[in-house]
Amino acid sequence: MPTITLSATPKGNGFQATVTFPGEGVSISSAETYPTIAEALTAAALKLLDMPERLEAMDRPEPVATR
Repeated sequence: MPTITLSATPKGNGFQATVTFPGEGVSISSAETYPTIAEALTAAALKLLDMPERLEAMDRPEPVATR
């Protein structure tokens, strides 16, 4: 099962939200900083909800390699 990571990293006087997708090595970070870890994680979760196509792609079967 794929794992999507929501994280908050220190940046300036607050925390930056990041969503990391499996396999592709894609991470999307917020431009804003948030005063608390909870707010940064909430922002990351909301950003994830704004990208339903990425979530739907995780449910598609992997293409079978042909010879």
